[in-house]
Amino acid sequence: MPRSVPVLHTPPPNTGSTQYIQPVPCRLLRNIRRQNNWPRHTTADGTHKRTRIRMNTVTVSTSVKQSLMMSRRANRMQRLGQMLGQAFLFSITSLSAIAVLFIFVFITRDAIPFFMPDAGSFNWSNIRQFFTETAWYPSARPGQFGALSLFYGSAMVTLGAVLVAVPLGISAAVCLSDVLPFSLRQIVKPVIEILAAIPSVAYGFFALVVFAPLLQNSGGSVLAFGFWLVALPVMGIACMLAGETVGARFSETRRRAAALTATACLGGASLALLWLIGRELSGMSISSGANAFNVSIILGIMALPTVVSVSEDALQAVGRELREGSYALGATRAETIIKTVMPAAISGILAAVILGVMRAIGETMVVWMASGNAAQIPSPFYNFMEPVRTLTATIAGDMGEADHVTGSSRYHVLFALALALLAFSFIMNLVSEAIVRRSRKKLGK
Repeated sequence: MPRSVPVLHTPPPNTGSTQYIQPVPCRLLRNIRRQNNWPRHTTADGTHKRTRIRMNTVTVSTSVKQSLMMSRRANRMQRLGQMLGQAFLFSITSLSAIAVLFIFVFITRDAIPFFMPDAGSFNWSNIRQFFTETAWYPSARPGQFGALSLFYGSAMVTLGAVLVAVPLGISAAVCLSDVLPFSLRQIVKPVIEILAAIPSVAYGFFALVVFAPLLQNSGGSVLAFGFWLVALPVMGIACMLAGETVGARFSETRRRAAALTATACLGGASLALLWLIGRELSGMSISSGANAFNVSIILGIMALPTVVSVSEDALQAVGRELREGSYALGATRAETIIKTVMPAAISGILAAVILGVMRAIGETMVVWMASGNAAQIPSPFYNFMEPVRTLTATIAGDMGEADHVTGSSRYHVLFALALALLAFSFIMNLVSEAIVRRSRKKLGK
């Protein structure tokens, strides 16, 4: 809002009115100065400067006042322009919501005939078979549409991708925001974000042509190396933070030595544990390289840039003031990160995790090319070395054949799978919003 000063106006002659005080914007007052040629005074350096007038009596002529006022027609045109601009911006903003609504309507329209072949009556046999059985033979006579194995395969590879992406992503975000120097962070972060620019089909080709044969021929060594690659940085950061926490319990003169000693002891114990686990993994053999483990690793790498970028932005948004206040109260860097920075950024970190999950569960090409496409629940159920089949791979693989029998159960069951996938994504978004809102409420934001 522009500034204004009170100006004493003189009414037009022969009106019988008295003088009145009305605020006039400063920009209008400058125009009045120019029109009335108010005097200037010369400063010491020879330049001219208009006199500053505060609370002086200014006589505004009727012609000047009318030139400064907006006519009714101009006022109506301005309001009409504002309304049209707001309507245009609102329509653009609503396009995304309308598009999502139409997607829901379109998929639901073609999914309902599978559950309700006859108008008004549910086919409970199809519903029970869809959610409780594992036999997926849509081209058989009659077709078998047990989708439980597909749901389990999608959940399995998503869980594996989360176990890979979340610890590495959050650890990398903490390193980028609070551990690494600024110059090194400017190099590392763009390299991580480049992973998001690689097409998914390139990841799938790598998983099928390079990673799958490597797993099948040297599975134990690859598992041990991957375990070390994931666990070593996580354990290193954990040991460093734990060492600083232990050192904070000692006096100022012994704090640094105690922290180094605790870090070295915890690091040695962690290395011994990692070596034992790696030795057990190196003796394993894998029968097929196209399995859930292959897909989980690749999906975790694909989701890693999203988790790192969003988490690092959330940690940076906390600000230096909160960190400096924690240091001023005597907290160590570990205590500041764990007890101050991460709780303040928990909403952004949770959003990063949810986005990583959505990135993994909605991927198609990688799981279609490298998961093995076996509609089964592994035995035992936690065995990631068995081939699986996911919802997205089934929809992409069977839609070309089902299109020839449009209107059949084989056609509509694919839309039922898509509806289940869309509903799960929508529920996850609602859960993430609830978690973020609850965390912000706890922090008083």
